[in-house]
Amino acid sequence: MFSFFKKKPSPLSAAPSSTASGPTPGAAVQEAPDKAASAAQRHSWLGKLKVGLGKTAAGIASVFGGARIDEALFEDLESALLMADAGVSATTHLITELRRLAKESKAETPEQLKALLVDALARLLAPLERSLVIGPEQPTVMMVAGVNGAGKTTTIGKLTHRLADQGATVLLAAADTFRAAAREQLTVWAERNTVEIVSQEGGDPAAVSYDAVCAGKARKKDVVLIDTAGRLPTQMHLMEELKKMQRVVAKAGVASGLAHCPREVLLVIDGNTGQNALAQVRAFDDALGLTGLIITKLDGTAKGGVLAAIARERPIPVYFIGVGEKLEELETFNAREFAQALLQ
Repeated sequence: MFSFFKKKPSPLSAAPSSTASGPTPGAAVQEAPDKAASAAQRHSWLGKLKVGLGKTAAGIASVFGGARIDEALFEDLESALLMADAGVSATTHLITELRRLAKESKAETPEQLKALLVDALARLLAPLERSLVIGPEQPTVMMVAGVNGAGKTTTIGKLTHRLADQGATVLLAAADTFRAAAREQLTVWAERNTVEIVSQEGGDPAAVSYDAVCAGKARKKDVVLIDTAGRLPTQMHLMEELKKMQRVVAKAGVASGLAHCPREVLLVIDGNTGQNALAQVRAFDDALGLTGLIITKLDGTAKGGVLAAIARERPIPVYFIGVGEKLEELETFNAREFAQALLQ
């Protein structure tokens, strides 16, 4: 079993190396050996995240531009958080918490109050910060869902790159058979990442998924990534089809001797969709029982505050966030880093 670490590897990462290909069983995937290069890459990525959230950050920062802390500041901050898509529940929570912290710390300046808000937001987002664990079963089967346009297939390509880079063997399943170009698009990602793919022209999504799970077990892959068809949560007949696919995947798991299949049910969310993202999380979670989220497109007009709303109402782990189209532009979610970027 291994995971993607946000800060430092656990003692398990020091397990003896194996001459066999792929990760050592029972070991954690280690960070890149060149720590300086890894740190520089993370710093560069954080810079892109700050740029992506810059417009929202500027709006919130303007609230703290005055000379003193007063009731008008709290009212303006409430409006700014709502405009940032934080939602009523999270905004109310943050304002209440900020008032308490300001009183306890005897904050005197707006800048001090802003630092306290970073702390409050980081604590609110902390439950979303969790590593994606691969194993202990082989393969770990992941279904990836999302509405059309969220960047689902591209995100699968990035995730495949990250998994392969960490030493995992990956098998892709092109089960998005309803969208004409989806199979071709996923095939391109498979070729770019040099991984195998299971696909059928015009095949049934559930059948493709079943075959992929069985193939992943037979070929001793670490991960099977299933690209599901894009779904709008309001299209109930399509959501039912997605639930059917999940049941078929579970049957394939039983046939392959897997106790937990799928191990992960991930939802890809476009960071620009605001409060609609929370509605998507509710709908897909109710239908499938989500285990994790991947937030994409935090590189333009994305407001970012919706993560606070998700943390308050559906605290499902955010495994990764993306800020661009490059393979490397998918990074682990860190609550404090995100809070600092949103309130820079």
